[in-house]
Amino acid sequence: MIIPAFSHGLYGRLRQLAAADWQRYVAHPFVQQLAEGAPAESAFRRYLTQDYLFLIHFARSYALLVSKMRTLPEMRAAAASMNAILNELPLHVGYCAQWGISEPEMAAQPEAPETLNYTRYVLDIGHSGDALDLLVALMPCVAGYAEIGLGLLQHPATRLDDNPYASWIRNYGDEGYLQGVSAALALLETVWQQRGARRESLS
Repeated sequence: MIIPAFSHGLYGRLRQLAAADWQRYVAHPFVQQLAEGAPAESAFRRYLTQDYLFLIHFARSYALLVSKMRTLPEMRAAAASMNAILNELPLHVGYCAQWGISEPEMAAQPEAPETLNYTRYVLDIGHSGDALDLLVALMPCVAGYAEIGLGLLQHPATRLDDNPYASWIRNYGDEGYLQGVSAALALLETVWQQRGARRESLS
């Protein structure tokens, strides 16, 4: 299994600089409840609905990233991430159906303040900055979920048997997802190296 290089390069430096906030994110009480199979089903359904709305904007952000890339290989790499999100959406819809939530129901729901704030922040960064700015704004979700999934799978206290959220946990520690994260981190590093004059301003 390919384990993304969470502690290396620009991502590793930014992660270290934000260590306290980052730890609160990847070890959020909701994450711990998922490991225990403990959150209320209503809370998880709300999360699934907001994640659906979030993914739509995230795909738009990656479409914007494609337009900001300088070379065809970079454009292909960004497009691959966008396509992965678009291909994930039907799977997400199918998973939500197992929890009794239909796509029309999710599409009709308003965005929560947290969803609105993060997605508009990323899109604003994408419109006002360059490819590097946008990649940095995207990484907390892309790589953060991999850290959460792997952390839960590797933690001895995580209950997978008879845990209604086990498939969600496994999804973000899945080899296919981790390969996509590794590719995204590699793209971030490539773009950062190309823009050497800006390195210190970001790290």
